[in-house]
Amino acid sequence: MMMNGLKTPAEAAIQLPETKATNEVAEIGTMNGPLASASNRRKHDVTSVVLRLACLLTSVIALSLMVTAEESSTISIFGFSLPLYSKWSFSDSFEYLVGVSAAVAAHSVLQLLISSSRLLRKSPVMPSRNHAWLIFVVDQVFAYAMMSAGSAASGVTHLNRTGIRHSALPNFCKPLHSFCNRIAVSIAFTFASFFLLAALTVVDVIWLSSY
Repeated sequence: MMMNGLKTPAEAAIQLPETKATNEVAEIGTMNGPLASASNRRKHDVTSVVLRLACLLTSVIALSLMVTAEESSTISIFGFSLPLYSKWSFSDSFEYLVGVSAAVAAHSVLQLLISSSRLLRKSPVMPSRNHAWLIFVVDQVFAYAMMSAGSAASGVTHLNRTGIRHSALPNFCKPLHSFCNRIAVSIAFTFASFFLLAALTVVDVIWLSSY
């Protein structure tokens, strides 16, 4: 009932619950935003730690297989039996792979310690955008380094397996079967580390674009 354009007390009382319900919905909507953002950030942090742990494992395996690659045997050239000894340190490419793998392992250990301590304290793994940019750049540099180390070592291994065409240089991997297999598996884990580091850079980009 209207009196001179004004609502009666009964009409105002009837509309009060509707206004209260609208305010409650608005409050819930404003609360869901921060909660969803915190949940997404937590998922990002856990994903980053898992990828970092996998990268640590692959780089350590690549490193350990390479530094233990060593074998002695004999080879026959023009009917002469010659002693043959091969070790990873005889190749600059293999030494480069060892150095890069060790650096990636050390970087992964450091980041895992920092990330794990922040997760336990329920703090963000990436405390600021500057920190995220730094991690992104370092991950990208190490990813390219692992790719180049794996590619360089692959060239030497391919030469050892095939020899040199139109020359007397034989397939060294026949008498040095164990050595070549260790090198091949080490290179495979090196490329696995590269792909994991590349995945970490993608995660870093997602974080930078979201927060």
